[in-house]
Amino acid sequence: MADAPRRRAIRAAYGPRLIIMAKSVKAGRVKRRLAGEIGTTKATQFARTCRGNTLLKLARDKRWKTILAVAPDSEAHAASWPRSAAGIERLPQGPGDLGQRMQRLFRRLPPGPALIVGSDIPGLTAREIARAFHCVRGADAVFGPAADGGYWLVGLRRSPNILTPFRGVRWSSPHALADTLANLEGRKVVTVATLSDVDTAEAYGKLRAAWQRLIPRRA
Repeated sequence: MADAPRRRAIRAAYGPRLIIMAKSVKAGRVKRRLAGEIGTTKATQFARTCRGNTLLKLARDKRWKTILAVAPDSEAHAASWPRSAAGIERLPQGPGDLGQRMQRLFRRLPPGPALIVGSDIPGLTAREIARAFHCVRGADAVFGPAADGGYWLVGLRRSPNILTPFRGVRWSSPHALADTLANLEGRKVVTVATLSDVDTAEAYGKLRAAWQRLIPRRA
């Protein structure tokens, strides 16, 4: 019985961690491609609503520890984050392209499986996150493909070594997933459901009715 606290501490140290990459939602800083098609106000409202919904659905789940990776770095400890982010550990993403930032986050965490997702995937559910954690325990990496050739989720087992799959990836292109998988040749990789983010007016229109019902705008 005396070892029970120690065992719990070890389980917590090596437990699964979910990293949600999120930007401070300010007009002109988020969803710029979408804003160019539907306007800055609507795009900012979408980003705020989707981010809040993602936090409400995922951040309090006891099956993993959630960490917010924030951009810009100066906002990591700002008091302006919504109530849905209260009590969640926040880290700065740091400089560099998307791959450099994700690699830094994977290296910064303690040992154990870790997933990274964005905060702008309306169809994202806790069920998909749980499935990804289950998959990565028996593989080197797990991906959630996106319909545009990228991916909405990446996870690494991170044991015994932390892989480096992001070198030379053509980000924001139809080749992002293929480039990343090429860096993992010879490794066991599994995939979960294909989901989509919202970067175009067409995608916004298709999902508008669904995301507007997600949560109150203040979140």
